[in-house]
Order: sequence, then C-alpha cells, then structure tokens
Amino acid sequence: MLIKDMFRKEIDRDIQGVIIAGQGESRSVAQELDEYVVTRELQRYFRDFFTAYKKGIIGSTPKMGVWISGFFGSGKSHLLKMLSYLLKNETVGGRQALDYFIEDKKIDDPAVLADMKLAANTPVDAILFNIDAKSDANSKQNKDAIVNVFLRVFNEMQGFCGSQPALADLERRLSDARRFQEFRNAFDEAYGSVWEDSRQDFDFIQDTVVEVLSDIGFMSEAAARNWCEKAVELYQISIEDFAKRVKTYIDRKGGNHHVVFLVDEIGQYIGEDSNLMLNLQTVTEELGRVCMGKAWVIVTSQQDIDSITKVKGNDFSKIQGRFDTRLSLSSANVDEVIKKRILEKNETAAETLRLLYGQKETDIRNKILFTGDAEKKLYADGNDFAGIYPFVGYQFNLLASILTAVRTYSASGKHLSEGERSMLAMFKESAEKLKSCETGALVPLHMFYDAMENFLDHSHKGVIIRAYDNSYINPEKRESGVFAINVLKVLFLIKYVREIEANIDNITSLMVDEISADRLELKERVEEALNILTRQMLVQKNGNIYVFLTDEEQEINREIEKQEIDHNTVLQKTAELIFDDIYQEKKYRHPVFNGRYAFAYNQAVDDQPYKPTQHYDIGLRILTPRYDGGKDDSTLRIKSGQEREVLVVLPNDSAFWDELRIYLKIEKFLQGPSSSQLTKYEDIKEAKGKEMRNHSANAKLFLTEALKEAVIYVNGDAACISAKEVAGRFNESFGR
Repeated sequence: MLIKDMFRKEIDRDIQGVIIAGQGESRSVAQELDEYVVTRELQRYFRDFFTAYKKGIIGSTPKMGVWISGFFGSGKSHLLKMLSYLLKNETVGGRQALDYFIEDKKIDDPAVLADMKLAANTPVDAILFNIDAKSDANSKQNKDAIVNVFLRVFNEMQGFCGSQPALADLERRLSDARRFQEFRNAFDEAYGSVWEDSRQDFDFIQDTVVEVLSDIGFMSEAAARNWCEKAVELYQISIEDFAKRVKTYIDRKGGNHHVVFLVDEIGQYIGEDSNLMLNLQTVTEELGRVCMGKAWVIVTSQQDIDSITKVKGNDFSKIQGRFDTRLSLSSANVDEVIKKRILEKNETAAETLRLLYGQKETDIRNKILFTGDAEKKLYADGNDFAGIYPFVGYQFNLLASILTAVRTYSASGKHLSEGERSMLAMFKESAEKLKSCETGALVPLHMFYDAMENFLDHSHKGVIIRAYDNSYINPEKRESGVFAINVLKVLFLIKYVREIEANIDNITSLMVDEISADRLELKERVEEALNILTRQMLVQKNGNIYVFLTDEEQEINREIEKQEIDHNTVLQKTAELIFDDIYQEKKYRHPVFNGRYAFAYNQAVDDQPYKPTQHYDIGLRILTPRYDGGKDDSTLRIKSGQEREVLVVLPNDSAFWDELRIYLKIEKFLQGPSSSQLTKYEDIKEAKGKEMRNHSANAKLFLTEALKEAVIYVNGDAACISAKEVAGRFNESFGR
C-alpha cells in the first residue's frame, strides 16, 4: 500500500500551517474551525477560560488576564485565534463559529458549552494581533512601547489611524460629533483621494486638512493650523488615560459590551527588558482596575508567567495577580492534534500497520537505538504505530525542542513571528514527501529541515547551500538526496538541543528511513559522511560528539587552526596533566619502611624533563607515541636498566595528543588579540572557552586510559604489573 492511500484525509490537501494572528480569509477560517482539534488538555483549558470570562459578563472582576504558554509550535497562536473566533462568533462557511464546536462535538461538557454560548452572545470587539508586527521599528526602546501598541490596535479597530495617534484623536472627535463622514467626503473632494489612503502622508497634506476642517466649520483656520503643527510632535498618552479611553468606548457601546486584546508573542517581544514587562504590568493593572472585567488581555508566550517574571528580577506580583488564568500547552497537546488532523488512518491502513508492527517490533527496536539519559520514545504498541506512522515517537518532542532552539539561535524574532512554521505544517510536509513510497518507509529527521529552511538565517542555511557545490561532498552535483548533506542537516537540527548527543550511534538512529534498513551498513555510511564533513571543516569533532559549524564558527576555527603550537609545548602540557593531576605523588614511599622514607624521583615526558632542577636517583619517564628515540623492546630494556628509570610506553594512539593540540590552539587564540569583526564573536568566544575545557577533560581521560594500558619497563625488563589504576601501577613499578 502506498503511504498516500493510508490517510483518512488527503495528505497533500492545503492546510494553513502558518498561524498568523490577525490574518485569515473566510475560507481558511472555516477550514481552521472545521479541522481544529480540541485535545483532552484543551478541554480543560476551554473550561478554565470561559469560566473566568463569565465573571466579567455576569458581574465584575479585576482579574482579566489570560497567559497562554508553551514551546514553539505547541499551538499557542492557534488557540488564541480560536478564542477570538468564538468570542466574536461570526458566521463563517455558513455556520457560526460556536456551531463548529457544538455540532462537531469538539467540546463535550454541557457546562463549558453553556459558558461558551453566554460569551458568544455577549457583544465584543476581539482585537487579535502580533505585537512585534504592530510595533514601530524602534519602539521597543521606549518604556511605553506596550501601551503605544495597544493604543494603535484599539484605534485601528474603530477605523481610526493606527500609525499616527494624533490623527486618530481628531477622527475620534469628529466621530463623536457625528461629522467624520462629512470630513471624509470634503477631503475626498478637496484633495482628490480617499482620506484613509492619504492620511499616512499627513506631513504633505496639512494644508488640505486645515482647509477642510475650516470649510466644514469644525475648527477655525487658525485653530486647525495650530492643531496640525502639534500633531506632528511626539505623541504621549498615560496608561491611565488609555484605560479610561477604553472604558469610555465600552460605556458608549452599552449592552455589556466587552473589548478583548489578544496579543500573540508577548514573551518574545518583552525578551529580557524589565521596562517592557513593567509597562505590560501597568497596562493590565489599569485595564483591570478601570474596566473591571469588561476589557480583557490574552497573551501568548513560550515561557509561563512565573518564570518570565522571575527572570526579570523585579517585583511583578501585580501582573501575576492580573493574569490569573494560566493555560500551559504541553507536547501531548501537539501529538494529539497532529495524529487526529494529519495522520489519522483509514481502517484498512490501520489494520495493515498493526499487523506490520506485530511482525517487525523487534527489528524496529534494534534499528532505532539512542544513547543518553533523556527518553526517546519509539512506539508504545501496534495502535500507537498505526497512529503516528510514518513518523517515530521520539520525533514529536525532539522537533519541539529543535524549533524552540532554532528560533532562539538562528533567526530574527520578527521574521519568525510573522511567518512561523507550526509543527503541524512540518509533519504534513514531511509526510507528503513519502506519499509515493510503499509501506515500511519512515521519515528520517533530516526531512524536517527542508520544511523550516526558508526562515533560517544565512549563517546556518548558507553552510548547507554551499555544501551542494562542494565536489568532495557532492561529486555528482545532485540537487537533493545527498547522504552526507542529509547528515549535515541532522547535525544542524540537533546543534542546540540538549536532549540528544550528536554521536555516531544517535545520528545513525536519526537517519533510519526504512523499517528493513541495515543498521550496520547505515552506520558505516554515517561515519564516512562525518569524516568528509569534518575534513571540509563544516563539522567539528569534539571527543565522540560531532558539531555543525555556522559560517562564523568556521571563520573562528580557521583562525584557531592558524595558531602555531610546537612539539615541546604539547610535551610540557602532557607532563603537567600527568604529574600535577593524574599522578600527584611527588615522592615514593615504600611499604617495607612503613612510609618513613620518601624517595623523590625525576619526572620526564619523552626526552623533556618536567622540571629543570631534577637530580634524583630514580625517575619516571613517559614515552608518547611521538617519541623518536627508539622504542623497540631491547632498547627499552637496556634503557630502563642503565638509567634506573621506570619507562612507561604509551600505546600507539594519538587521541590524547590531538585533544591537547586543539586545547592549546584554542587557549592561544583566546589569549591573543583577534581581527574578527563577527557580530556573534563574543558568543562564539564563550563557546570556544567551554570547548577548550572539554578538550582538556577529554585529553585527561584519554591519557589516563593510555597510562592504564601502557607497557612498563623496570630494571631491564617489561614488568608484569598487577595494579589496574595509574597510581597503583606507578607505585608498584617504583617498588620494584
């Protein structure tokens, strides 16, 4: 059976995967309402919201804030949109918004439905907007940025000018006097253009505005001219005045009218700016105090309100009290939505997949294996396999972490907030790519990269784009399906994710694209690809971990690679690790003398003494794989007998040496001046400091293991040492 024939709904149908607050044509809104999945978690959140909202309908309440939190792609913006549709309850696709929830049995609790009906029958202006998209370019520098955006959308909702609040005040006064339409008509006749199309060019139409205001008798020419001059000055409004303006509007509307501000991405907009947080707190507090439950503020954020206020470091207890309704979306919510809306199978396909899982369960578990402590789900049983095929269970949580990390490290906030890809869209697009494949094909992790590529910044996607032009990586000049580049995509996706280590075994599991895949063969291909990518300096190997390198990181690595580290410097660092860290005994105490006599010893690595003033009777010399003074057995026997030294011959493995060289190169780079003008230089420099410490730790680990396996020569013979640990081996050798 082809994968495209498995789904209950066409997998390649058009759905809105990009949830943008404030946008939506009638047809797409109808589809959103029709296909919206109310999960078990959302059942509870709809109850919590409408129970709280009801208090402002039947009475009054200062607690009029709702904080919707959850990771990137968890459905926050989608829930915000649904609440705006339900509150307005407009007719879409031949049905009112609430009817989609009642007739399709999305909500099964009669009490919740009753509260939803009460809200739907209460007149409301629901103002849905993305705050970053509505704010001016430099407005975040203003401590009153939040109230200014609220004022803008409030003016726009009434049909007044949003970008120039002074003009909106004029329009409001004309409207209150029931003369706004008269002004519009007179302006159109005088200027030859519609007022709404011309007002953004107010600086150039002031003479016409003065003329029209005086001609219709609303102002004298002098007063109109004076007003126009003041209108271009910096506009300021206090939060208290804004709240009173909203209250006046609500009172004028009458009939228990409500105003609801639905604000998408408030957490990202505020960021680490405590002034913006304080501004939000005061706006919410004043709207609650003045309007008493007739004006509501509903916001979305990746962080819950407790954590975001704690990070700001000030007392934001008031805002926590206002945002009394907290809705925190979890990954389980996303899983359920994707399963029901995208991956739901027809009966024939579901039965086929359950049978297939029964036959292949052991194979699947042997092919997709992960190291590390974090849980990586596969399939709970045959029903779970049928429910999420052609995906693997771990991909839901992992993709959520990837999207959050990519958003943090790889793209500008505004770019993402205006065009973010939901997890729903990414799963749909990835499944579409396999629609012509037979049963057994799986979606490997790299397929998700293509669905998010368009909103990545150039320092990340540019690396992958150029990889296609690299003859070593893509000798056949293929435009897609290059295995090494698919590995590179996987490394990018998990670059900033803590839940999974980018080692060969885990990368292999993430690349599995077929139930019947040969894991050993796949692992060999992954190793070969990683070697190529490492040689081309697109990937860096840290111990057994492979790291995707951005353009900036590649430039820094090139600077580090230029650092000159001589042979003796590495020997000195090796000696320092051994004699000051791994084996810290400066004197040997023989057990026969009960430790009363201590014997100092010379310390050396290859032919280089660790300390220049060493003239003791016995010595400990470590011979590295780079030693060129003769390491054949007979030479070493003679040397150990004649020079009264313990000779420790390390295995022919340069792992510790390579780690030390990298450590020393990074150290020298960080200590010296840099010519780099990179914008992210300080961040990369900090990361390199951490990497340097990791290389030092790896060098110590590899060197310790090498010392445990080393051949030791004492008194002209290769000693058979019973001790296993380094200190025990050295002490036993000294004793002999």
